[in-house]
Amino acid sequence: MKKTHLVLFLVFLLGISSCSLNQIVIRQMEPILQQSSNALYEESDLQLAEQALPANLKLVEGLLKSDPENEELLLLLAQGYAGYALGFVEDVDPERAKVFYLRARDYALRVLRKDNTFKEAENADLEVLIKVVNSYGVEKVPPLFWAGFAGAGYLNLDLGNPMALMELPKIQLFMDRVEALEPSFYYGAVYLYQGSVLGMKPIIMGGNPQKAKEYFEKNLELNQNKFLLAYIYMAKYYAAKVLDEELFDQYIKVVQNAPVDIIPEMTLITQIAKRKAELLSKSKEDIF
Repeated sequence: MKKTHLVLFLVFLLGISSCSLNQIVIRQMEPILQQSSNALYEESDLQLAEQALPANLKLVEGLLKSDPENEELLLLLAQGYAGYALGFVEDVDPERAKVFYLRARDYALRVLRKDNTFKEAENADLEVLIKVVNSYGVEKVPPLFWAGFAGAGYLNLDLGNPMALMELPKIQLFMDRVEALEPSFYYGAVYLYQGSVLGMKPIIMGGNPQKAKEYFEKNLELNQNKFLLAYIYMAKYYAAKVLDEELFDQYIKVVQNAPVDIIPEMTLITQIAKRKAELLSKSKEDIF
């Protein structure tokens, strides 16, 4: 082999080994990153969590550049950006929240698009995508859920946009499959999605407040009445829709009076629910 060719070959090998080494190091870090995420969910100080979360997300995005197909990193980012939008942004800056919801959705879709069958079906007729998604097993629940949850979060903030509404059948497909495969995933949040859709829609377009309430109650039953976001959704998408002011107040008070550590590993979500309860209480005159 000529000296020039040998040098090029060695440079090529060095590049491959460097890339592989980066991936090995990153995958060794995955448990640490997951523990960091868990610690954030246990945080009771909303201001501290709000300040810490963006830095954590940018760290994971930096690692993803060296391992762009890493499903664990992609799902951490999907969950992280969706949670950031829900917990800290949508109530104060809906336009900014839409950006983060889309970012979360796209990270989850990157996991699903690793399956070429999904990638091809995504832009085909809906019936084709239905067949692909309904062939999936429980291992696809996380990306389906976060793609659906983040997509729904975006849609909820952009209901006047016909282009956004066109995504609803896909979102519904993803969440229906999650419900069929593993409805308990992420504290049964798929039930909150299903209930909010039924509660949000006008009855003439398929809305059903009573059915919505049944979904919220399924979540409460699953979590022994501890996942407080369910009460927030019930207040917004059931009590407010049927104009039951007394029930609305009851749901809000349940959240306000619950202990912060009602689910210790989800203290942050409990605190977010409490803040949303305060905001709902303050906007009560506009609702009723």
